[in-house]
Amino acid sequence: MPRGRSTFNKRQKEQARQQKQRDKAERRSQRKQEGPVDSVDEMAELRRHAEEQAALFHVGSNETSVGEQDQELDRDRR
Repeated sequence: MPRGRSTFNKRQKEQARQQKQRDKAERRSQRKQEGPVDSVDEMAELRRHAEEQAALFHVGSNETSVGEQDQELDRDRR
């Protein structure tokens, strides 16, 4: 008895899922073999990039943050 189209599609989908899992496991094992990445340099790079982005959008320039505004409101209510 021939299998229906939905059975074929389900099987293809399951095979694709299993392949993704195998690929993911392989990438994970490769990262473990490579050892730890120098996260200090990476964090410095991320901070520098964030500062550049903030400068582009003028974030933090003479503006009070939401947290600071909340604190001011709390002080005014007392």
